[in-house]
Amino acid sequence: MAANITTEYKLNEKIMLIQVFVVLFLCINLLLITTFFSKEVFYTTMRYVLFAVTLMSDCLFLFLSDILLILSFYRFMIQMWLCLIIYIISSLYIFVTPVTLTAMTLERYVAICLPLRHAELCSPRSTLHGILIIHSLSSLPCIVFLSIFFASASYGSHTQGRTCSVEIFIIHTWQGHLRSAISQFYFLIMCITIVFSYVKIMRVAKAASGEDKKSTWRGLRTVGLHALQLLLCLIQLWCPFIEAALLKINLMLFINVRYFNYITFILAPRCLSPLIYGLRDELFFHTLKRLALCGLRKKH
Repeated sequence: MAANITTEYKLNEKIMLIQVFVVLFLCINLLLITTFFSKEVFYTTMRYVLFAVTLMSDCLFLFLSDILLILSFYRFMIQMWLCLIIYIISSLYIFVTPVTLTAMTLERYVAICLPLRHAELCSPRSTLHGILIIHSLSSLPCIVFLSIFFASASYGSHTQGRTCSVEIFIIHTWQGHLRSAISQFYFLIMCITIVFSYVKIMRVAKAASGEDKKSTWRGLRTVGLHALQLLLCLIQLWCPFIEAALLKINLMLFINVRYFNYITFILAPRCLSPLIYGLRDELFFHTLKRLALCGLRKKH
């Protein structure tokens, strides 16, 4: 009994710590979103618009994944239709961020390697089309996975109350393998795109001189950081398989590993976007700083 109480206390402690991280990251992202809407140049420039898409995507995904984490840890039962809605939105936005990062990498490639075509290819109209393409591509894995689920599951299972997790939508083992294969295919294409852009930008950086060289190397570092963020997102896809294997061995080990994975591969990649653009971009950083200082002055 004492061991169970201690274990429950430790779990509560971990959940509370995660809430602190989630609230902190959400506050930072909301401040950055407010900064984005404060100047016309931000919502008329492709790279800033795509940055805002990643911020909104991360906010929504963090919020929903946190709800799922709480439901899972405390074994709350909810109706299947509600779990389905949460799953559809979280499944969509788990892909939106990495696909948008790939689009941001291509925008940097066009800006540095094809500067004469940048205004044409990265116009506000093209940006809107790009956002629609990003969401369409991100929704395909979810559509395929849920089509198989609805074809395989009985009608009564859609109205049952259960603990909400992605595992309840996997009826056959091959569904999990198919889901993983689709995700790996997406990330392979994204990785190839980023490596291609990195190599092309590096060639331009070596040939450039003066201010152009400085700007190009800055773009190169940004692409490198995108690659790191995508790597963390890719590792996140392998986590369920590791956790499923550990669950068969030891429950406490499974809980500890899932906790570590959540912080390292779900929370961490979602706070890299503010670091990359919110702090490294001079115009955005100065606007953010001015907005934050104005808020502090008003409080005083």
